[in-house]
Amino acid sequence: MTGILESKWINGWRLFALIAFPLSAVVILELTQTDVSGGAGVSEMIGFSVRLAVPFIFLAMAASAFQVLFPGPFGRWWLRNRRYIGLCFAVGMAWQGLFIFILSTVFRDYYVSEVYYFRDELEGTFGYLFLAGMIATSFQITRKRLSRGQWKFIHTGGTYVLWGYAFSVYWWNMYYYPDPQTLDAVYYWAGFSAFALRIAAWGKKRLKTSDAASSALARTAGWLLILGGLVMAATGRAWQDAVTTAFTTPAWSAQLELWLPFWPLEPYLSLLLMGLGTAILTHKAAQPRTAAAAT
Repeated sequence: MTGILESKWINGWRLFALIAFPLSAVVILELTQTDVSGGAGVSEMIGFSVRLAVPFIFLAMAASAFQVLFPGPFGRWWLRNRRYIGLCFAVGMAWQGLFIFILSTVFRDYYVSEVYYFRDELEGTFGYLFLAGMIATSFQITRKRLSRGQWKFIHTGGTYVLWGYAFSVYWWNMYYYPDPQTLDAVYYWAGFSAFALRIAAWGKKRLKTSDAASSALARTAGWLLILGGLVMAATGRAWQDAVTTAFTTPAWSAQLELWLPFWPLEPYLSLLLMGLGTAILTHKAAQPRTAAAAT
């Protein structure tokens, strides 16, 4: 296995080419079979290109966490190639950007009447700005001009933003719109799992920082919150309407919903609950001071 994973053909730019060129070929093939003489056809191509791109941002999101939780040659290969996996996502999103440009210029009336929604525009623009920054700073010539903190802000922050946008789309498809498709479920749970792995990896790192065990009460509360988060993740349709109504009843919150990306965070509540549970579960009780230390 290690020898295969070290092969130059599935690492670095060769891996990128191995994925990006077939991905583009599939988009072009679909384009030849879609009627793009009207706005509806171009809109279909927007959705198609996104569906090809989304798995790669989920893979990039989970790479470091997988290696923390399951260290080994596969995890090292995955983490080593995270940059190129992310660039494959960028290729798919470049196709989407092209189709959005065509739709919003050539078929502007259709775009305004059928597609345009201000908050979606904000979320999408926010994501594209981060994506552009991540691409521009993926190369040594630009990376060396940034401090480590600046580079990390662009790439870590961008990964979270792009994951968050993609994940929220499939959460809403699953738990708000009627008749979710099988692919919606696959992508929803893939996105959920990618972030859940990061929570678990964060918890594992916290456990290594101290030898003092958390209390039984903290462990119980932590596991209950994690279990509650998992239940919420699987039952969004049962609580979405009530939670959205409760969260947007205050006037200030209703105003935020109009322009603040992702507010009021319904897709992420289950993961926030799991993160809180992990924080409590891995919180270390203060060790009592010994008599020698006290003196």
